[in-house]
Amino acid sequence: MVRIGNLELGDFPLLLAPMEDVSDPPFRAVCKENGADMMYTEFISADGLIRDAEKSVEKLDIYDYERPIGIQIFGDKIDPMRQAAAIAEEAGPELIDINYGCPVKKVACKGAGAGILLDLSKMQKMTAEIVKQVKLPVTVKTRLGWDDSTIKILEAAKRLQDVGIQALTIHGRTRQQMYKGLANWDYIAEVKNHPDIHIPIFGNGDIDSPEKALEYKNKYGVDGIMIGRAAIGYPWIFREIKHFLQTGEKLAPPTMRERVATAKKHLEFSVEWKGERKGLFEMRRHYTNYFKGIADFKPYRMRLVESDSAAEISELLDQVAEQYDGYFRQEAIIG
Repeated sequence: MVRIGNLELGDFPLLLAPMEDVSDPPFRAVCKENGADMMYTEFISADGLIRDAEKSVEKLDIYDYERPIGIQIFGDKIDPMRQAAAIAEEAGPELIDINYGCPVKKVACKGAGAGILLDLSKMQKMTAEIVKQVKLPVTVKTRLGWDDSTIKILEAAKRLQDVGIQALTIHGRTRQQMYKGLANWDYIAEVKNHPDIHIPIFGNGDIDSPEKALEYKNKYGVDGIMIGRAAIGYPWIFREIKHFLQTGEKLAPPTMRERVATAKKHLEFSVEWKGERKGLFEMRRHYTNYFKGIADFKPYRMRLVESDSAAEISELLDQVAEQYDGYFRQEAIIG
């Protein structure tokens, strides 16, 4: 049983990665329904929380259906991060997560996110202050290092563990790599299997199939896996991995009607959460992913993106279900 503090997550939990402009409550809802064991909010600016900025504050929204959930914060200054952790704790998550991995220039080059990997002493001090500030478990998500010449992930893990974090997720790339190239899980395994490390270690990077999840579980010995980009438009990845780990059998891919039903549910949550105008706008990025690979789908995609009516989009999605009924079943047979 993997535990973070008093939180029990099962024998090999699957975590949904915090992804900016993606892992909001509507997206988390469909991932939870399909087997994700642990959720994280989009990363939230510490400075934004302290200023009571609308965009930052609305990311604190969490719902009972998605628990357990962690609120993830980022920043480059210790005192604002400590204050932000206190604000996040008041929102009632199961844990507070610190982002030490974001590679985006406007974050990392200011010393936040992956930028702090160039200053492990500051990372340790900042983490210690946050752990002291809150009563909830504190966890961290980070990368291997800034670049190939600064990979000190084992030292970083020891320092973070020493000041009281209760789990660590490691993305197997450096900041310099961004999201390119292959994630190097050898470094993740080095941390997990080191005799001085006793907190749960979760691996992240390149897990996009049940087969790869099983391979990496066995090869690297991690306590669980965090999944990010592979879940975008395909929340079924969680249930498929779980089924494969338990039985060694692959589930059939979701049918077109199931894809449409999930897209409609995602749409309904989005409109309910942010109102029709903003909810429709924020759903637009998801349609391409839900229906990726469908031949001659562009006309439907354009209508879905251009419509400003939830009712009209729901009707369009019903038309998609009808016109392409059996499409993915046929594709699976052909494949």
